[in-house]
Amino acid sequence: MKRLCLLSLLATLLLSCSSSDQQPNRVQSPDNTLALAFRLTESGAPQYSVTRDGETVIDWSALGLICAEANLTDSFSVVSYEQSSYDDTWETVWGEERLIRDQHNELVVHLTHASGRHMDIVFRCFNDGFAFRYVFPEQEQTDLTVTNEVTEYRFTADHDAWSIPWRTEYYEGLWTKAPLSQKSDTLCSPITLELTHGGYAFVHEAALTDYPAQNFYMADGALKIYLTPWLHSDVKAYLATPFATPWRMVILTRTLPEMVASRIMLNLNEPCAIDDTSWIRPMKFIGIWWGMHMKTLTWEAGPKHGATTANMERYMRFAKDHHIDAVLAEGWNLGWETWEHFDFTTPYPDWNMDYLSALSNELGVQIIGHNETGGNAADYERDLDTIYRYHAKHGIHAIKTGYVSPIIRTRDGLQWNKGQSGVRHYRKVIETAARYHIAIDNHEPVMPTGLQRTYPNLMTQEGVRGQEWNAWSQDGGSPCDHVTILPFTRVMAGPVDYTPGVFAFENPIMPNTRVHSTLMNQLGLMVCIYSPLQMACDLPENYLKHPEAFAFIERVPCDWERSLLVDGKIGEFCIFARQQRGTDNWFLGGITDEQSREALVPLSFLPEGKTYHLCLWRDGDKADWQTNPYDYVIDQADLTSSDTLRIPMASAGGFAASLTPIAQ
Repeated sequence: MKRLCLLSLLATLLLSCSSSDQQPNRVQSPDNTLALAFRLTESGAPQYSVTRDGETVIDWSALGLICAEANLTDSFSVVSYEQSSYDDTWETVWGEERLIRDQHNELVVHLTHASGRHMDIVFRCFNDGFAFRYVFPEQEQTDLTVTNEVTEYRFTADHDAWSIPWRTEYYEGLWTKAPLSQKSDTLCSPITLELTHGGYAFVHEAALTDYPAQNFYMADGALKIYLTPWLHSDVKAYLATPFATPWRMVILTRTLPEMVASRIMLNLNEPCAIDDTSWIRPMKFIGIWWGMHMKTLTWEAGPKHGATTANMERYMRFAKDHHIDAVLAEGWNLGWETWEHFDFTTPYPDWNMDYLSALSNELGVQIIGHNETGGNAADYERDLDTIYRYHAKHGIHAIKTGYVSPIIRTRDGLQWNKGQSGVRHYRKVIETAARYHIAIDNHEPVMPTGLQRTYPNLMTQEGVRGQEWNAWSQDGGSPCDHVTILPFTRVMAGPVDYTPGVFAFENPIMPNTRVHSTLMNQLGLMVCIYSPLQMACDLPENYLKHPEAFAFIERVPCDWERSLLVDGKIGEFCIFARQQRGTDNWFLGGITDEQSREALVPLSFLPEGKTYHLCLWRDGDKADWQTNPYDYVIDQADLTSSDTLRIPMASAGGFAASLTPIAQ
């Protein structure tokens, strides 16, 4: 990856805890609005606090780990403090922005424990938040068995929190809002806070590697971390020094657009580890998938088998004709009848891999493979090289993986998928896939933490109650506001394979279950919910019924130069503007909950002095998600940066637009 170093300032100052008249135990953001302080209590317990503009946001909060070998929550002494500043801009392989600035100040606290162990705590302060991690340098006592992490966030007010319970299978739950004090469940990371005194916070982790995923619970007035355990054990993690834990991070902003624009999580991850990234490219795709959820096709072989050679060829030729980059095929390989062992190198008899591989090359339409493990990660990991060599041989350079089991079988036996063993497995998959030039779309994942910066072949993940629930959920489908919550919660953690693009709202198999949106809302999702592998999920025949609406899906890219939230309110609506990477083209998307509303979109993000041609797909006057989801109109106009769009959105409606510069 090309890194553009616009300015790099590394000013390191080593200070003893008693010899400086500065404040060696304090670090501020580059703009001096945020400040983080560190202290040891009389018992030697490490704590931190955070202020913004002089007001305390997080009061003195506990730090440390409890290990079988030593209680690393007190009995510390400070050896020294180390401070530095950093300012650098780097270029993404793909993403919501091409260029990302990493500007922060850092404080490293070097500690010695009464047991003789050494531990550092590294704090980073950004203009839009802060982060810290525990680092164990190389030392004689190498092994640590973590039984608890006592990290906490002692917020000074009872903020409203958006969250899902930690045992929500695959994170596929509905996000709910309640004051922190009323959150009685243990919660998944991340959580999003609407601050009582104004502003927003996003609490998550970054660079999760060889460590269990964090969760949260409220106790004694503080938000505390609960690490995902090894199954049937009190142990959370087995560590060997040197080791650094994931970053504990909090985005802290005054406005919602600032929170959405934060790139702290990516900046906390290591730079790209792949030398040649030219083979990694964002793609739109369709797939032999929605028919299975609508019960018209099956994954397993039989009279309604979906992934046949003939059906795949039909999809691939449709993709070629409509500017779609790739086609996903699920159910092409042996194993779907029993779910006991999937064979990822042996197709069903009605699937000709050699023919389809040649057709893919001829048409220039990629095949996205599908590897459903049924939760048997151990067998999959054992055969990774064989599996990926087979796919690469047939020109397949993107794979959707699946782990449909809340407890997966890893090489360490049955474990939570987001425990340490599961995290190790997912990392092994990503690293192995990179060697074979294979991109990963990970379903039933551990929650993303920004690893796509280091391994950009980890392109998108599920970890969300996605579109499929609208085909078969016993509760009738996700409510209208679900997609207006996701951009500010789950999507903040990383790209999401939500699978938008439903064009047919009738469900004869389950008539009480349906997509709670208008057709224009489905177009808006293509912009509002970010994924560099963006699936248009519906059947080709349904797209052919609405060719003028499908024209937007044909046109919209999924890789961006710049992105910004124009306006929004969590759980009510959102409006995004994104500039296509490498061009001057802009795209808009807007969605709303069950409340119809008028969207105001100032075009001030456009360059001054240029005229743009607008093509706007919006709800018609009679549109309504329940009674008339198909009513829409297309408006066109020539506009400049001084104009403001006023766009009506129907109940559970939305809009999508392209803005193309007119040659002067």
